[in-house]
Amino acid sequence: MAGAVLAASLAAGGLLAAQSASSAKPAPSVQRTPAQEKTAHIQPPPLTYHFPDGVTYTYRGEWRLWNAGIGTLRVERTPSGEQHVVATADATGFVALLYHVHDLFDSTLQTKNFCSLHLLKRTEEGYRRRETDIRFDYARHLSVMEDINLNANQKRHGENMIPECVTDVLSALLYAGSLPLEPGTTYTFPINDGGSTVEMRAQVEGREEIHTDAGTFNTLRVRPEAPMGILKSKGKIWIWYSDDAQHIPVQMRGRMGWGSLTLRLQRIDRKPSTSAAK
Repeated sequence: MAGAVLAASLAAGGLLAAQSASSAKPAPSVQRTPAQEKTAHIQPPPLTYHFPDGVTYTYRGEWRLWNAGIGTLRVERTPSGEQHVVATADATGFVALLYHVHDLFDSTLQTKNFCSLHLLKRTEEGYRRRETDIRFDYARHLSVMEDINLNANQKRHGENMIPECVTDVLSALLYAGSLPLEPGTTYTFPINDGGSTVEMRAQVEGREEIHTDAGTFNTLRVRPEAPMGILKSKGKIWIWYSDDAQHIPVQMRGRMGWGSLTLRLQRIDRKPSTSAAK
């Protein structure tokens, strides 16, 4: 479970369901009324929003008094103009001796409207090995999942209805950061992890100063909620975005029955632009 939270911490909304697609059978999609469709939708990025292309965020995970692991989040533009987001999570030190974690999340989304196109998850947690491939077919309004239990070589196929635009558990981190976050506001949007599409609620709870290895940031504290994964029961998740135009994910925390796992920004690496390199 610790591994799932560490990996999903980098997936923002993924904190709600790092393993939902791989641990449960596909369920029928949630049927929403027209009124609900108006409130739960993906907003195209505003003209003032700029994707952090060529940027890699590195996080240090802490569990109790121990360093729990290292996570990275990389954002880049593909040659075809789509957005590519890659997150990794690796347990380190004492925690790695207790529980092996080596996870990768790889998401592709459309830049113009934030609609997810593809999500690949490769997870190694304890003795479990799994690969989950999810493609979003908007022509048929379906998420198409191919899930493989690599330990037993068991394959599972699932198809579930999706709305005209949906985000995934990784790109949801960027999507939430593109919104005009203000304390007291709540945003609702559809998210899919290979099973039923559910409605994510992101509540902006307030402002807070956060100290990290990368510096001190004024932040906006956001709490995501969804009726799936670890957030369905007693789990709670918070994400702190920098209180500026960039909305950098500065810190993430998951509070479970076994304790709290916190990921704090350690450094920011920016790929030199072509013009700067000349």
